[in-house]
Amino acid sequence: MPVPVHVRAIEFRAFAVDPDALLVIGTLRDTRPWAADEGVVERVHDLELRVTVGVDDLVIREADAVMRTFPHVECPAIEPAFRQLVGLAVARGYTRSVQALFGGPAGCTHLEHLARSLGPVAVQAVTSRRAQRVASGEATDLLSGESSPWARNTCHVWADGGVAQAKLAAGWKPGVGPYPSPALVTFLAEPPRRDP
Repeated sequence: MPVPVHVRAIEFRAFAVDPDALLVIGTLRDTRPWAADEGVVERVHDLELRVTVGVDDLVIREADAVMRTFPHVECPAIEPAFRQLVGLAVARGYTRSVQALFGGPAGCTHLEHLARSLGPVAVQAVTSRRAQRVASGEATDLLSGESSPWARNTCHVWADGGVAQAKLAAGWKPGVGPYPSPALVTFLAEPPRRDP
């Protein structure tokens, strides 16, 4: 296989910083693998976006952007702008809000991309945190008494009136049982589970 002309690596990691908050760290690195032995710039971007998000409300509490490698000395001047993420809820309209705040000349294309991508990562991180609580015995399922699932309307399965709601009504407990969750017909064929 030939050496790539360009590689973009995006990675997100989420950490439980306290019982009700997650720290999500996103990094974006652009490299030119062909340049490794050519004596020219190999790494073009090395950027990080750090955001603290509430587990229950998905509201951003803290946000910091850091540019380690960038093409213009003026690039880091935009870092403080990304503190405007504080107060945004990772919910319907989040992507539009990020684009309005940082799209085009109002931001940095690459940090804005990280900010947009952070939304689904935060939702998955909340799911993982809840799964961790189920595994440790702190909760009985991923909903943990929530009246409105955090995943509502995030995809076709979790659409209002969709298959996930039908599974819940039929007794499914998210995070308990086989993975992936069996088909809806499986739950409809079984009598509803009763909690002891």
